[in-house]
Amino acid sequence: MSEQHKGPQGGRPPGGPMRGPGMGPGMGGMGMPVQKAKNFRGTLLRLVTYLKPHRFKLIFVLLAAVLSTVFSILSPDIMGKAVTELSKGVIGRIQGNPDAHIDFDTVNLILLKLILLYAISSVFSYLQQYLMAGVAQRTVYDLRKQVNEKFARLPLKFYDSRTNGEILSRVVNDVDNISSTLQQSLTQFISSLITLIGVIVMMLTISPLMTLIVFLTIPVSLVAAGIIAKKVTNVFRSPASRARQAEWTCGRDVYRS
Repeated sequence: MSEQHKGPQGGRPPGGPMRGPGMGPGMGGMGMPVQKAKNFRGTLLRLVTYLKPHRFKLIFVLLAAVLSTVFSILSPDIMGKAVTELSKGVIGRIQGNPDAHIDFDTVNLILLKLILLYAISSVFSYLQQYLMAGVAQRTVYDLRKQVNEKFARLPLKFYDSRTNGEILSRVVNDVDNISSTLQQSLTQFISSLITLIGVIVMMLTISPLMTLIVFLTIPVSLVAAGIIAKKVTNVFRSPASRARQAEWTCGRDVYRS
């Protein structure tokens, strides 16, 4: 750092220490991985309290997710009926049956039902995403408003003992993570859970033996998913650390200028 950027105390700007990367408490330094919640259950319950004013919309979101997933699960079964009708005529012609033909009226009716199911599923999926986005943004607005009020009441020593990047990360990155969790991860979790249950039911009705084979391969899939999840987590931590580093650097340069 050149001499013109140094403060009057040999590089430390007035008003308190400006700690470098990795020196701030709380969330950790710029290069440190994000800490997990010390009380996950308590944090989750506090988050639920922010969602209580939107409980009726959340109920409709859950209902829309269920209907959208159910229609999506039923669609392949109906598509299979159309394929069966087509294969009957083709196989009959191959076998030399002169009366064999493809009943296009039946196929068209099945395809019409299929298009209708996909359209209904898309409508419910859109409503689910639209309502959940509104709930997430209003919840994040309330969170940021309370964080701003909390920061206004904090003493100056709080700001002196933490880096600018750490404080900005609490306001921006952490709240954005909550927003993405509510808007994407929560709806995906609901849809995936309903899809899993529906697919298992469909598989049992089609072939119990095939269902048993699939269940035997699940432990192997879980082990592979666990290994991949650990590597993916490390990959995502690096951009988050660089983002906090950039915020700290920008805050430091703005402060010194």
